[in-house]
Amino acid sequence: MTIQERAEKAVQYKHSGYNCCQAVTAACGDLVDADPQQLLQLSAGFGGGMGCMEATCGALNGAVMVAGLMTEGQRTIPIARQTLASFRQKSGATTCKDLKGRDTGVVLCPCDDCVRNAIYALGETLGLE
Repeated sequence: MTIQERAEKAVQYKHSGYNCCQAVTAACGDLVDADPQQLLQLSAGFGGGMGCMEATCGALNGAVMVAGLMTEGQRTIPIARQTLASFRQKSGATTCKDLKGRDTGVVLCPCDDCVRNAIYALGETLGLE
């Protein structure tokens, strides 16, 4: 599966009722050695910017979770940092509140694009095609 196909798969998951974090973890489930149902359970509380508090974007949290599983927790911090930087460059921010334009009225990046950008940022960081 190409990175573009994976990104669109994540958007499909989002449209089928998964939150942004779940959509990213589900779309990357084949890349990690984890039970798909447990991935959904693990990522359930991170939608809406972590518990709907509009903090760090749920899609971005999902990408970092996948990175941790893919690296087996080894050197995950620099990978997370690089993934966040790439996501910020693509999306304009890393917090749900800013991405949705809650205080400014200017949407920087709609949720579908945040889900895509999280997949692209992870792919770039880890060299996924």
